[in-house]
Amino acid sequence: MKKNHYSRRTLLKGAAAAGLASAFPAPMIWAQDIKDITLRQFGTGVSNLNEVAQKVKEDLGFTLTMTALDSDAVTQRAATQPDSFDIADIEYWICKKVWPTGNLQAMDTSKIKNYDKIVGIFRSGKLTPESTVAQGTAPHTVGFTSGPGGKDFVQEESGWMTLIPTIYNADTLGIRPDLIGRPIESWTELLNPEFKGKASILDISSIGIMDAAMVCEAMGEITYGDKGNMTRGEIDRTMAIFTEAKKAGQFRAFWKTFDESVNLMASGEVVIQSMWSPAITAVKSRGIPCVYQPLKEGYRSWGGGIGLSARLDGLALEAAYEYINWYLSGWVGGFLMRQGYYSAVPETSKEFMSENEWGYWFEGKPAADTITNPQGQAMAQAGEVRDGGSFEERMGRVACWNSVMDENQYMVRKWNEFIAA
Repeated sequence: MKKNHYSRRTLLKGAAAAGLASAFPAPMIWAQDIKDITLRQFGTGVSNLNEVAQKVKEDLGFTLTMTALDSDAVTQRAATQPDSFDIADIEYWICKKVWPTGNLQAMDTSKIKNYDKIVGIFRSGKLTPESTVAQGTAPHTVGFTSGPGGKDFVQEESGWMTLIPTIYNADTLGIRPDLIGRPIESWTELLNPEFKGKASILDISSIGIMDAAMVCEAMGEITYGDKGNMTRGEIDRTMAIFTEAKKAGQFRAFWKTFDESVNLMASGEVVIQSMWSPAITAVKSRGIPCVYQPLKEGYRSWGGGIGLSARLDGLALEAAYEYINWYLSGWVGGFLMRQGYYSAVPETSKEFMSENEWGYWFEGKPAADTITNPQGQAMAQAGEVRDGGSFEERMGRVACWNSVMDENQYMVRKWNEFIAA
């Protein structure tokens, strides 16, 4: 594995850009002052990781404080508490709610060193030129704005981004194969009475209803115009089907946090549920069989990125840009990919992964040796293949993206009625 040579020496050019005129040379001021910078970041537990903050301190010299919240709390904070953060590490569907508030500033893509290496999903919406854009809030549809002061979204690469993409994945259902004992191939299984009292769905309305839609469409009950932007009638029918299942005792629990999903699955209380990739990893690290099950109808996907506070300026703003460039330079990507996520710039991540790791996590190859997570715990043994296969196989089968609907308030109300039923 290659060592990280990204240090403060690589940042000295940034001092001139910051306009730091003084009797001292700009590089000296940068090196002296950067250590006094503290940037406050918040987001979900998915990517607000202590290891990243520690590595920032080592490589860049400044302090990054991190606060991890659930998705709904992240949305509320970004929209209503603009003085409480410098960096918002948020998902694209959340950006759709937050960007119009003016709490974030447009980012100049000419300052992003690896911009041209960002995968097409975030730029044109297409993994390959032949790809079709999935339903829902595809990241590129809310990823660009018209200019430095823009509060709008534009559908082409404008040179100004709302978020700089960092992390994404193709989500599906997690299962306990040892307790189920048979193949699982469809989203319909979440409501199969065979798993009565042992199923779970996440209680984050904007995401949970997408899983519900995947189930209802797979059952043949509803054909949606756009699962990510349902009509009131489609919302009503979706929630009616799930409320009926809930009243019949289908669900053991509803979870909001990563840890809740891990504990439900590891304990065996639940055998099939909405899950996130590192939650599967966490269960497996306890020596418990758990599979992120590929399903014939495809994946529900999400993407996240870094947004900068509209109030960020001067040296702190330059430090934030250096942080973004560092984030996309490979070390973080490798760290995240060892948990089953993908980096927005995969090719730099490859430099921080062994050939075996890259082959397993990205190329879908059988592991040549034991695969471990960032903490060194075994995730897969030699000969095993990643659930769902390669990057192209998984991200090429995305059926919908996490979304904010036009009827969002109505949807949230109906979702809460379902949870309370």
